[in-house]
Amino acid sequence: MYNSASTLWVLVAAALVFFMQAGFAMVEAGFTRAKNAGNIIMKNLMDFSIGTPAFWIIGFGIMFGSGNAIFGVFDPMVLGEYGLPDGVPLPAFLIFQTVFCATAATIVSGAMAERTKFISYIIYSFFISAVVYPISGHWIWGGGWLAVRGFHDFAGSTVVHMVGGVAALVGAKMIGPRIGKYSETGEPQAILGHNLPMGALGVFILWFGWFGFNGGSTVGMVGDDVIFLTSNIFVTTNLAAAMAALTTMIVTWFRYKKPDVSMTLNGALAGLVAITAGCDAVSPGGAALIGIIAGIAIVFGIEFIDKVLKIDDPVGAIGVHGICGALGTLLVGVFALDGGLVYGGGADLFITQLIGIVAVALWVAVTMGLLFTIIKATIGLRVSEAEEVTGLDVYEHGLASAYADFTPMISTVSTHALAAASEYPAGMVPEELAVPVTRKDSGSTKHPDAKITKVTMIIRPDKFDKVKTAMHKIGITGMTMTQVLGCGMQKGSHEFYRGVPVDITLLPKVKVEFVICKVPVELAIKTAIDSVYTGNIGDGKIFVYDVEDVIKVRTGERGYDALQDE
Repeated sequence: MYNSASTLWVLVAAALVFFMQAGFAMVEAGFTRAKNAGNIIMKNLMDFSIGTPAFWIIGFGIMFGSGNAIFGVFDPMVLGEYGLPDGVPLPAFLIFQTVFCATAATIVSGAMAERTKFISYIIYSFFISAVVYPISGHWIWGGGWLAVRGFHDFAGSTVVHMVGGVAALVGAKMIGPRIGKYSETGEPQAILGHNLPMGALGVFILWFGWFGFNGGSTVGMVGDDVIFLTSNIFVTTNLAAAMAALTTMIVTWFRYKKPDVSMTLNGALAGLVAITAGCDAVSPGGAALIGIIAGIAIVFGIEFIDKVLKIDDPVGAIGVHGICGALGTLLVGVFALDGGLVYGGGADLFITQLIGIVAVALWVAVTMGLLFTIIKATIGLRVSEAEEVTGLDVYEHGLASAYADFTPMISTVSTHALAAASEYPAGMVPEELAVPVTRKDSGSTKHPDAKITKVTMIIRPDKFDKVKTAMHKIGITGMTMTQVLGCGMQKGSHEFYRGVPVDITLLPKVKVEFVICKVPVELAIKTAIDSVYTGNIGDGKIFVYDVEDVIKVRTGERGYDALQDE
């Protein structure tokens, strides 16, 4: 007999976990460069698309079949009998476990981003979904030897996240760092992600989906105990994430002198990963402490991977999923209300958790190391230097830019098309309806010897309105403003990105340009300086150029006359 409440909850939770694929895609795309955004999206799509049939045909039976302590059974298309949660049909349980499998597979794409061959990644994705994840999953969730020993991983800190994190570690180490990541002396160089708002959106999506990831792992919603447990899991999950993000923000504020945005986003994910193993077993207070520990660990973990191990992980996947997955699993042995060290449970649970972590890490490291070695020796693991520099979007997918359709384009219309059109485009009028003018020839100017000067200012954005007003007062009403990024080094200070000093800082600036003839140049310069001066580094610069000629398109006036609008 199936239970509608339990089945509905499992299906809703499966949908929430599936939505996490979008979160991973946004985090990985945002934390990497724009030239690889399409490749990142494609890999995240294929993780799920390849993982689904691989898990259906091979993985599910190996993971949940009643075989032995090491692996289950080979049951293509899941046709056998399985011990299922009360009231939940097999298809509901299958889709719920499928989305978990896809999560483990997608973790690796971020750590190996921007230099991995697409075909090589597809092979990896199939192998981890069909074999690696299901076997270690059987040990813990399928009645295997760790389950018998009492290993506790409620929703997958080890089963899902550490498996993906260790695979990411092996893959990123074997493929090597991105070009330019490390200097000749081995010092890490910051390679900034191209879209932090996109990365932040991904983190919020993941946080949202995690309520299904952890809460859905009750695989039921019948009875007061289960209803209360699910509700409490929501609380512990949220607390750990929030406390981890808060802790990471504080730590980076002290270490880097500013709260690091991308690292704090990683901090929230670190708390979510860490609480996943014990979300059902710890109190809200214990969850908060787990979040604090994870928030500290992620900062120093990412720095250790980047600066000491010299492993290039663009998105912090190894730290978030590998380190915090293992840490969260181990902390179950400390903070579990039943059996934890803090509550007088002795060391048995703690030791069991440690054994499980080591065993799963070794299994994944050996199998994935062997797989990546075979791929590297045959079809190759890494793209060429030219492909990496240009971007994987172009070479792997024939995609000039993932953002091409969002780039403003200047429309061009032929004169024949204009003549044939019944209406003119906005802003254009036929010649007979234009403002009456007298066309001037080039020799008609009354001031043939007038000096024409172009002034260009690079200033702080907040000073533009003051400059505009001041220039208008001295008779300069025509100017062009462009928002730009200024490249400079702050004396005696450094900016940091994920703990790595950024040698060249790009700051938002405004470029103001105007051409003058009647207004004295020195007056314009003095007025500009008075408008923007603060005495601090970054006040800007003023460039002065001689202009050979100016032509007003509408009237044909040139030189001095072209600049007058009386």
